[in-house]
Amino acid sequence: MSDSHAEGDRCRLCGTPLSETTVTAFGDAFCSGGCRDVYDALGEPGDGDEESADADPASCDGKTRAGGRAGTDRGQGDGEIGQDRPNEEQEIEPASAFFRIDGMHSALCESYLEQVADAHDGVLDATASYVTETVRVEYDPDHTSTAELRDVLSGVGYTAYRREEADDETTGETHRSREMTGLRKRRADDVLELRYIVGVVFGSFLLVPYITVFYPVYLSAFLEWEFFRRYGEVFATFDGILFLPLSLTLAGAVLYLTGMPLLRGAYVGLKLRRANTHLLATLTIVAAFAYGTLAFFLERSDIYYDLTIVVAATVMGAVFYEATIKRRALDRLTELTVSQVDEACRLETDGATNDVPVEELTAGDRVLVRQGERIPVDGVLAESACTVDEAVVTGESLPVSKRPGDDVVGGSVVTAGAAVVETGTETRSSIERLTETVWNLQSATHGVQRRADRLAAALVPLVVVAALTVGAAQFAFGRDATSTAMAVLLTVIVASPWALALAAPVSVASSIRDAMARGVVVFDETVFERLRGVDVVVFDKTGTLTTGEMRVLETDAPAELVRAASALEERAAHPAATAIAKAFDRGDDSQDRVRSDGGSVDGVSGEGDSPTVREFESHATGAEAVVDGQRVLVGHPDLFREQEWRLEPSLESRIEDARSGGRLPVVVGRDGSAEGVIVVGDEPRTEWADSVTRLCEAGIDVVVLTGDHAAASEFLERHADVTHVFADVPPAGKTAAIRRLAADREVAMVGDGTNDAPALAAADLGISLGSGTALAADAADLAILEDDLAAVERAFALSAAAGRRVTQNLGLALVYNAIAIPVALLGLLNPLVTAAGLAVTVLLIVANVSRPLIEDR
Repeated sequence: MSDSHAEGDRCRLCGTPLSETTVTAFGDAFCSGGCRDVYDALGEPGDGDEESADADPASCDGKTRAGGRAGTDRGQGDGEIGQDRPNEEQEIEPASAFFRIDGMHSALCESYLEQVADAHDGVLDATASYVTETVRVEYDPDHTSTAELRDVLSGVGYTAYRREEADDETTGETHRSREMTGLRKRRADDVLELRYIVGVVFGSFLLVPYITVFYPVYLSAFLEWEFFRRYGEVFATFDGILFLPLSLTLAGAVLYLTGMPLLRGAYVGLKLRRANTHLLATLTIVAAFAYGTLAFFLERSDIYYDLTIVVAATVMGAVFYEATIKRRALDRLTELTVSQVDEACRLETDGATNDVPVEELTAGDRVLVRQGERIPVDGVLAESACTVDEAVVTGESLPVSKRPGDDVVGGSVVTAGAAVVETGTETRSSIERLTETVWNLQSATHGVQRRADRLAAALVPLVVVAALTVGAAQFAFGRDATSTAMAVLLTVIVASPWALALAAPVSVASSIRDAMARGVVVFDETVFERLRGVDVVVFDKTGTLTTGEMRVLETDAPAELVRAASALEERAAHPAATAIAKAFDRGDDSQDRVRSDGGSVDGVSGEGDSPTVREFESHATGAEAVVDGQRVLVGHPDLFREQEWRLEPSLESRIEDARSGGRLPVVVGRDGSAEGVIVVGDEPRTEWADSVTRLCEAGIDVVVLTGDHAAASEFLERHADVTHVFADVPPAGKTAAIRRLAADREVAMVGDGTNDAPALAAADLGISLGSGTALAADAADLAILEDDLAAVERAFALSAAAGRRVTQNLGLALVYNAIAIPVALLGLLNPLVTAAGLAVTVLLIVANVSRPLIEDR
């Protein structure tokens, strides 16, 4: 990929192109003081970070290399991304495509789909993540197309479609919610549900004769009761061949329809030469089916069709339950706010306006953005001054005043005035670039191998060796081929720990369910495992450690002037104006009237007539009006200077004190003279200090990354348990800082804004708060439904409990084998014993997952 910027024109930390506001230190250049501080504190980058420093942060290719795939197992020892075809990548300008894959649910699926994509002509690299059900493919557009890639990735039970193509008929505020409610996704979920229903219905028909006939007969081998003896006599004259067609058909239907996902999982495991729990379950159901069919033809009564039916239906029921719980967890997040804009109001040359899709905008177009609307694309303010809230992109909590000629950021909100934005050469918003970065990082995150699959990989060879040993022994003793085959099949039936395939999804589903009940939503089962390994938690400040909402913090002004200012600010749209109007709402007597000395503003009461406001005029940095006959001006100190109103030195001092604390001073005055100041800002959450302390007590380091100025973060630096505080860090710098920390640590990132999304995705674990934006929720691995910072600590407790539950259930899964193997060695095995072992195992696992994951505090 061609680089449009020389290395010297980029930030040493994050690779962002440098501007006039370059910060230098020891010969290195940085895009901000925050990037410089991160670089100084965290040291030299590793190899991966060097690459990221040389790559455009918005570049798909650059992020692929920077994202890396540490610890990735491509199944056949593949190297790092892009290392297998170095010559091609030097010569070819690659294109990237993201595909959503239905039916992808394990790390083996990742390896299989990567292998399939890599084998296709024209593919330069493929990276899959079952966590996000995504495959990212880099390809040569001259040799293949996205349509061909989609067809290649579809098959063997997988269905691929372009990730950004959420169905038009669906609605949803996040990419994830639109994808998870789309027609294709619903169809895939419906097929899974249909398979389960078919298994239960068909299996029920076949289990009727087992319950009414076979089980009592099998029980007669252990009990000499008259009742069971008569059952044995009746069955002795039963012609099994007459029953064979029906039972064979029903058992085959269950094996094919209900057991197909298990068969596919076993096929993928065999193809990749990596055993998994589906292979264990497949061995059991296929061996039971084959043994039962041979037994029928030999007119024997030990027919294990019931094991085929119940194992397939039970395991698929667990898979279906897991999918249902995950779908329910995703549904909980559809009410998050939206940061992207789909349409823009384009100004035509004749002065008319025309609403057009954002993708139709071209360089040089002028776009009208009214007060309260989002700016659709990055550009330059062409006409009129305005105030914008850029917190969603930059993380800066205070609004920013813009004048003609200033750059504006797509995704930010015009809070006062109106804006005419001239689009740049690239008609995309910063949020779109952040979205692409998140997708790159998500698909580069490899899912952690399930513990059950690791255990299965160790047990499958033991099962195979045991079966072959029994077969060899039978052959050595001169048994015929049929007897040998049945002995081998019976060994698989009793030795294969198929219940691991039940324990894994049930454990996952119950953990996700219990976490969701406590306000913590996770998207995949690897979250709990990764959370247990975290030793550094990185917090965003604005909206995470603070409330993220403007409110009045101090007031030092005459009461009657504050009352007049409140009446005036009710007509303004600036966040600070809203905070002032709300704080001194004349209809709310319960609202505290704060002063700088901690007292209240006397005389600001909800009683009496409302002030009369006339001749209201909005400015870019404030507002003015005639209130009860006096001209009142409220706003930025610069506004008072522009209007040539008197500003006393003592008041200037109070203004500087507020600014030094990272807060916004709003000056109020009347009739040409400034008389006081109202300080607004967002406050720290009440529980932030306790949460940080508890994390530190658990042996976890706490780091804060914020786009705010250093003065606004001083209160964090004073906390003894905060290891580092980095202020004035842009989104790309946050991502680079996360990578530095993650080089030798396990890092969790807690954030709430769109600007946090790439860092959330780049961290080993991303956590978004309930107040977060849609993109932040899409990027995170774990979401807190409420604005409850204490839930972060709760998430760690849930992860520890989830680990204990998985260990317990994997142990309980072996109860079946502990029952069946000794009975088989005594020569007393029959379908009743395996059914009893199955029932006991399932009941124990279900009972364990029914307990609360953690006790309520």
